[in-house]
Formats: sequence, C-alpha cells, structure tokens
Amino acid sequence: MNQPFGDQIRVYIETGRRKTFAGAVDWPGWCRIGNDENSALQALFEIGLRYGGVLQAAQIQFNVPTELTKFVIVERLEGNATTDFGAPNIPPASDNLPVSEEEYLRLQALIMACWQALDSAVIAASGRTLRKGPRGGGRDLAGILDHLIASDASDLERLAWKFQIHTPEEPLHELGRIRQAGLNALARAALGEIPEQGLRSSVFWTPRHFVRNLAWHTLDHAWEIEDRIF
Repeated sequence: MNQPFGDQIRVYIETGRRKTFAGAVDWPGWCRIGNDENSALQALFEIGLRYGGVLQAAQIQFNVPTELTKFVIVERLEGNATTDFGAPNIPPASDNLPVSEEEYLRLQALIMACWQALDSAVIAASGRTLRKGPRGGGRDLAGILDHLIASDASDLERLAWKFQIHTPEEPLHELGRIRQAGLNALARAALGEIPEQGLRSSVFWTPRHFVRNLAWHTLDHAWEIEDRIF
C-alpha cells in the first residue's frame, strides 16, 4: 500500500482548556497530546518514527517526517472535557466525507496494523512485570486488556452495532471477537447502512471517526505496554 499524500502531512489541532492534541488527518493512530499546540506538534513529530514502524510491520508505505515543517495545520478544533481528560474527542471535518472502496480498504489495513502492534506488545509483556507509575499506579497487562475490551465494545455502539462480552476471563478470545465485529461494523458503516442518529438523539460516528478513535486508543496502550515492560 503506497503513501497517497506526498511529503506534506495534514494535521489538525484539538485544543481544550488544559490539554491539546495534534493528529495527522490522513493517518489514524498518529496523534499525540501536549500542554499546548507547540508541545503537541513536537510530540507528534517525535512519535513519527515509532508510528512508521507500526505501518512498516504491516507493509504500509509511510515516509517518516524529518522536520516539523512537513506538518501543515489544516484545522483547529475546540476541545472539551474529554480532551482535558487525556483523550482526543473532536474529529476533523474531513472525517465526514464519504468512504470509497479504496479508502475503506486503506482504513481497514491501518486499524489491522494497530492491532498487530498491540498483539506484539502483549506477547512481549507476557510473563513480565509492567513498571508502575510514579505513585504506584497503572494497570497490569490483564487490566489493560480488560479496559480495551470494554472501550472497544462501547465504540461499536457508536456504529449502531451491539456487542455482548461473553467470556471476560478470556481477554484474547474476546479481543478476537470484538475485532471481527469491528471490521463488520466498519464495512456496514462505509456502505452507509447505519442511521445518522441513534436513540436519545445520540449521533453515530462516521467510519473515519471510528477508525481514528480505535487506532489511537489501540496504539496508545500498545506503546504503554512496551514502555512499561521491565
């Protein structure tokens, strides 16, 4: 799969009252947080090589930026409480565009690359201890997997897809089930087969928004696991 956007990288900025995210419009999962716009952009730039490694492992072509000037800010968004909590929440306007068959296949490949990165991190951490935070905090590996399962199941609801966790004591099995459901839900959404609005006036996500959120959350925890392995 070739890189379709040349050397320039379109970036959007999501700014809350205390935190700011910088995200690559065309590369779901490549998104970093900072205390302000400049620090978020710097964090995005610094994680570029690591993000590129995720895509390279999945044979997706990606040109790692060599300088910050490769970033072109195309949109600035007002964040909310979720932004300040530490999670990107406001998608760029381009996430509302229709998804062609070619773009659907690209989005599918990108999310599968993120899943592959998580699987590699889980394998590396199996039987190992994860380093605690400065105050002794932080989930263990089982806790991270449980959190991902609950979060991914919740995200499926944003594509009007109901998912019931059957065997929470078998997290790897549940992750496999959730991933298949996610691919099925994404395919249906890309075809425009879900309503625009759900119960109680809740708005469903677009396919791009779904992939953007899922890719960021998956990679964020994959890298957390890698960084905390003793």
